Amino acid sequence: MSDEFEEKFIKPIINASYPGTLAGLALAVLSIGNIEGVLKIVLVTGAFMFLVSAFFVFFFGIYPARKRIWTVAAIAFLLGLSCSITAAVLLYVLPT
Repeated sequence: MSDEFEEKFIKPIINASYPGTLAGLALAVLSIGNIEGVLKIVLVTGAFMFLVSAFFVFFFGIYPARKRIWTVAAIAFLLGLSCSITAAVLLYVLPT
C-alpha cells in the first residue's frame, strides 16, 4: 500500500521539483542582480518555461498514458534550457 501511494502521488511531486528548481535559480539571479533589458526578458521567459515544464511533468506522473503532456513538458524544458544558455552567453557578452 505504501509503495503504491508513493508511486502514484509522491513521485510526480519529486519529478516536478527538478525543473522547478531551475526556475527558482533563474528567478534568484533576477532578484540578486541588477538585470535589465533583453537579459531580464530571457531569464523571465526561461523561468516561466521551467515552471510550465514542472507543471506538465507533475501531471504526466499522474496520467502517464497522455503522451501530449510529456511532449509539452519536454518542449517547455528545452525552451527553458535554451533561455538559460542564452542568458549565460548574454551575461558573458554584454557589458556590466
